[in-house]
Amino acid sequence: HKPREGGVLVLLYPNGANGELHLALTRRSDNVGSHRGQISFPGGSVDPDDESTSHTALREACEEIGVCEEDLLLLGDLTPLYIPPSDYYIYPHVAWLPRRPNFTLQPDEVAELLEPPITHFLDDSNIAVEEWLLRGEPRQVPYYNVAGHKVWGATAMVLAELATVIATIH
Repeated sequence: HKPREGGVLVLLYPNGANGELHLALTRRSDNVGSHRGQISFPGGSVDPDDESTSHTALREACEEIGVCEEDLLLLGDLTPLYIPPSDYYIYPHVAWLPRRPNFTLQPDEVAELLEPPITHFLDDSNIAVEEWLLRGEPRQVPYYNVAGHKVWGATAMVLAELATVIATIH
């Protein structure tokens, strides 16, 4: 079968007095079709008019969090990832904005915006593991603790890869 495809935006920007590198995560509203209440990157399904998954990611970021800036620069891609529960294949695209955006949340899709510094994901003390019962089997599920939210699954995997890339270039 052919899974649905989606593009997600890993948006990096300076924030705070010291200009520390931050990223934008959303808590999905209870009105969306899948992954309700979960922490995710802005993004969504590829539309027939989208030229590419990066176009999808940029379009969705504009729709969901109001980041439509002309000077947004695509830096590159992270590893595409298949998400079995929703039958999605996501393509993460990393972008840079030279300032903190003026976010405008679309309340039907986004319940909350989280803006953690990237250093949060370089600190192993922010990673926890809990046991879940999945398909009748106990499984160890790692997650990042971000402002009291559990960031797990595909979002955590993308964040872990991003943290590895950043740690490698530092």
